[in-house]
Amino acid sequence: MSPEPIVWMAAVIGFAAAYALGSLTSAVVAARVMGFPDPRTAGSGNPGATNVLRLGGRTAATVTLAGDLLKGVIPVALALPFLVGWPLALVALAPVLGHMFPLYTQGRGGGKGVATAFGVFLALSPMVAGPLAVIWLAVAAAFRYSSLAAMVAAAAAPLLLVWLRPEPPLIALGAVVAVLLIARHHTNIRRLLTGEEERIGETPEQG
Repeated sequence: MSPEPIVWMAAVIGFAAAYALGSLTSAVVAARVMGFPDPRTAGSGNPGATNVLRLGGRTAATVTLAGDLLKGVIPVALALPFLVGWPLALVALAPVLGHMFPLYTQGRGGGKGVATAFGVFLALSPMVAGPLAVIWLAVAAAFRYSSLAAMVAAAAAPLLLVWLRPEPPLIALGAVVAVLLIARHHTNIRRLLTGEEERIGETPEQG
């Protein structure tokens, strides 16, 4: 049975609100409050927790990570009591899109969506989010590449959903998020292939 029009209306409103929330760049807010360089123009140029760790230290990175996670958790947690199926998947996709293509900068300067996507999966299904965290940690520990860990975890998300939450809307959500996240890592993929990707704990060269 298709959702009623009022459900889709609620989903569209939820999508807009979640997209607006996702567009708030936690790394930039942390940089302005805590006084370290804008992560969009310094370090790797990515407004994510890994780059913030290099630029502003552990506390700044923790604040950024928490902010990005909550952008995914909050809208999904609020939608769960009211929406299911495709309307819920639509709202769940919105904060990831907002993080990658921020409303407030006309889609420019967004991040790669790793923490926000994890927040979405954490709210949707902790039993999927748990294995995703383990996969990220295992790959990061083995190879010391944050980008590689993120892409492997992203690729695993739809497979874990097929296994643990075999609902077509959620599987489709996982697949779309995986494609978007891996596509946003295109520069990292090139650096991995050429051996130029920075490992976790390394400081990028200046100049």
